[in-house]
Amino acid sequence: MTMRRILITAAVAALGTALAACGSSGSGGTASSGGSASAAATSCTYAGVQKELYTKGVLTVATDKPAYPPWFEDNNPANGKGYESAVAYAVAKQLGFKNSQVKWAYEPFNDSYAPGPKKFDFDINEISVSAARAQAVTFSDSYYDVQQALVALQGTPIVTKHTPADLKTYVFGDQVGTTSLAFINSAIQPTQTPKVYETLNDVKQALQTHQIAALVTDTPTAQYISSSEIPHSTMVGQFPSSGEHYGLLFAKGNPLVTCVNKALATLKSNGTLAALQKKYLQIYLTVPNLKP
Repeated sequence: MTMRRILITAAVAALGTALAACGSSGSGGTASSGGSASAAATSCTYAGVQKELYTKGVLTVATDKPAYPPWFEDNNPANGKGYESAVAYAVAKQLGFKNSQVKWAYEPFNDSYAPGPKKFDFDINEISVSAARAQAVTFSDSYYDVQQALVALQGTPIVTKHTPADLKTYVFGDQVGTTSLAFINSAIQPTQTPKVYETLNDVKQALQTHQIAALVTDTPTAQYISSSEIPHSTMVGQFPSSGEHYGLLFAKGNPLVTCVNKALATLKSNGTLAALQKKYLQIYLTVPNLKP
């Protein structure tokens, strides 16, 4: 999912700096996360969080289908492979859950941040935090800081001609509701309206059939698409950071976010998140930089 995702607000407008969708996909601006949730679980132990769970004794984690690499592997979130699957299990362990006590649920990307009750404890699906989304749901602190990247077919004009002025002349395409699509509109501002597709697979097909000149998605997804999914494609480069980040998504006001933020802080301080990023996301220091 892009792979994949949000309405970029004023933060992107301030983009002398910036460029996920996904996230996937997917994918915007920063917003206060759920760490300030007024109601806090009395204890972040396994016993202490039971009253906050969707199903007692089980940590229910949601994501979309298909579950794309490098965030998941083999379209199987429950195998613990891929960055987001591994993060979910690492958080669960910090809360005292065994792997066998983690249950995966299906939640379409665009439904995840809609208002209303949720049939999961948290959703992990390259969902960027934004002020608009945070009005309807609660987000954890960042588990991945996002940069957007450009994917095109080898030998096409945009591969070599991609100055800010050049970028405005191309036809782009992306998945509906993603921060990548919002980035195209707000930062690149092409003269032709970007084409909008229901799924990332549809976007990739549009690129392969030359319906669009390029797609935008988060850098790890872009690397995977260009290296493994679309023959003769290339990641042209990545845009500067806009402060966009992915957060775990909870029902509005769910106090469990307080304990999850403590777990994420531990995973960050002990090096677990960095090690998982190195293992699964192939963050290359040689990715060329672009200007929107």
